Amino acid sequence: MRKNLMKALAVVLAMMLPMGIMAKKKQEKVMTDREYWCQQAYKMAQPVLENMAKGELQKNMQLEVSPNWDGRNKKVAYMETFGRLMAGIAPWLSLPDDDTPEGAQRKQLRQWALAAYKNAVDPESPDYLAWRGHGQALVDAAYVAESLIRGYDALWMPLDEVTKQRYLEEFKQLRRVEPPYTNWFLFSSTIESFIAKAFGTKEYDDFRVMMPIRKTEEWYVGDGWYADGPVFAFDYYTSYVFHAMYLETLQNMIDAKQNGTRLDYKKYYDRELKRAQKFSIVLERFISPEGTFPVIGRSTPYRLAALQPLALLAWYQKLPSDLSNGQVRAALTKTMHRMFDQQNNYNEGGFLTIGFCGSQPGTADWYTNNGSLYMTSLSFMPLGLPADHDFWTCEPQPWTQVKAWGGQPFPKDHRWADDIQTKDKW
Repeated sequence: MRKNLMKALAVVLAMMLPMGIMAKKKQEKVMTDREYWCQQAYKMAQPVLENMAKGELQKNMQLEVSPNWDGRNKKVAYMETFGRLMAGIAPWLSLPDDDTPEGAQRKQLRQWALAAYKNAVDPESPDYLAWRGHGQALVDAAYVAESLIRGYDALWMPLDEVTKQRYLEEFKQLRRVEPPYTNWFLFSSTIESFIAKAFGTKEYDDFRVMMPIRKTEEWYVGDGWYADGPVFAFDYYTSYVFHAMYLETLQNMIDAKQNGTRLDYKKYYDRELKRAQKFSIVLERFISPEGTFPVIGRSTPYRLAALQPLALLAWYQKLPSDLSNGQVRAALTKTMHRMFDQQNNYNEGGFLTIGFCGSQPGTADWYTNNGSLYMTSLSFMPLGLPADHDFWTCEPQPWTQVKAWGGQPFPKDHRWADDIQTKDKW
């Protein structure tokens, strides 16, 4: 009797177990692409912004510097962390509040960010950033300015007047830094054009906008690529700096209605947008079917910042006709999974660690610290499109390399030439 009862129970349990597993699987919700992106953005931002909002970033951040660090003041890392992170997530934090789980996270991050912006320029705050005494500040002040450009209404306008005047003072004192003959010129133009937009054209230095524009034009080498100075290097500085900061410099001057200069900013903007569109086509073709892309040049620990123009134009809703929202989202999502799912890119404190895909300190350049790496957040800009936008709701589509290596038709590539000519107005 007892043996028969045990057999019966075993049969019942055997029947219930698969049903229970099936029920559990039914209850598990498949994460959408947007939910995954939000998860990654929040994971990256939360330790930085929560600490800095309380004035405790410099106290609690677990710092890591290059094995061949050049000996500069390590406090530069905190401005790098904050400015570069915010340049990537500012579009997302600019969306209006809603009652979704994403909305709650976004609102919390924005509240922390606004407090952090205030602490960044408050000399009495433990998290007052290293604006003075070294040249590196020019670089990361430009990323702070860029974040305020990208989140102008949500992140700049709510700041109190004392804080805004402190930013003006810090930005203007950076004119002491003589930029090297490289992409650094665009750091100056980004800051000065933001001053023109936010404070009026009487406050900005026109030469520090005009000269970078002229040099950037000289350094254009064709097919969407820029040389980083007079000599071309095969790296991702066309992605990291040139296209985004050049477009933003030109747009700021248009917004500031600064028409009394020799340059026709609108024509320059339209031409540069076409160059950025061509470069986006190049970048999309770099993404393999497996979600990898070529690891080339210096500053490779900036990770997904190499794909910034794709993310920027997706957010602008100005992707070239060759690229659909579905294929760009699918390609970027696959790359994000490939980078962040298979390797641990964070230290035990939750801060990024030096490497490209995991902890790889040997990839660092002499100027690299783990604050530098927050430039990877630049890939998150499409989160600035609302959840019901076609970028997020359309079906995923195969990107170019998936089609090419899968025997499917794909568009042939070709050289793009400038078709907009500019000349000085007088």
